[in-house]
Amino acid sequence: MAEERKYSNPACSKSSCEGSPSAGQEDFSAHLNEMSMVDKIIAVVSGKGDVRKSLVTSLLAAAMVRRSHRAAILDADITGPSIPKSFGIKEKVLASETGVFPAATATGIEIISANMLLPDEIDPVIWRGPLIANMVKQSLTDIIWSDIDYMFIDMPTGTGDIPLTIFQSLPVDGIIVVTSPQELVSMIVAKAVKMAKMMEIPILGLVENYSYFRCPDNGKDYKIFGKSHLAETADAYGLKVLARLPVDPAIAKTCDDWKAESLSLKELEDCCEFLETAWEK
Repeated sequence: MAEERKYSNPACSKSSCEGSPSAGQEDFSAHLNEMSMVDKIIAVVSGKGDVRKSLVTSLLAAAMVRRSHRAAILDADITGPSIPKSFGIKEKVLASETGVFPAATATGIEIISANMLLPDEIDPVIWRGPLIANMVKQSLTDIIWSDIDYMFIDMPTGTGDIPLTIFQSLPVDGIIVVTSPQELVSMIVAKAVKMAKMMEIPILGLVENYSYFRCPDNGKDYKIFGKSHLAETADAYGLKVLARLPVDPAIAKTCDDWKAESLSLKELEDCCEFLETAWEK
């Protein structure tokens, strides 16, 4: 049995969190299920939509498995869950008197998503904040995670109430910010940095998606979304650029075909190598 992990975030009582319905009023800290074992929890966040955050989350978990680690994904994007489809998972979760068991992919990645709790995966999740917050807490208290080395949380977009609840509830060890090459990346990263400081959670680094397109005819790279501003933004906040991912229709098709585990991108393999040593310093 793993040592019990409890997370009570001191930032939730700060004035900067006032306005949240939970600020200074309710203890959102959660305990792992007594039968669970989870070592590191990494939240994958983005400040805007359409950066394929879920894709990055899926590929990071798959890369960790290739590196001989046990990986899990908590799909915390409750109202827009997409993780199960990337891995071809359609079955519902199983439960017993001791807890709820995640589904497992072909290579053993354990996954929990709102889709797996609904009668039909296309049913919309029309829940108010308190219900979503309760589900987040149950992801630790009720679900039995089996000896996980790295759990990746696919976070909802932005810095609103749901991400705040997650950071107040779960013992997150670090944050990865997924961005795109547009100029507004600096504003997006700034928001993520400020929220991470409020929650007292370290930002492990940045991943830029849609960074370039490599033409199959001439092998040249084209910046179809414009010049990247990631390097100067990373320098401004003292952050590391973990990976730059290409625009590649083959990547999207592989996930649409439920075969995310078959993708191996060197950039994300290098990112996982960095994560392995991030807490040794």
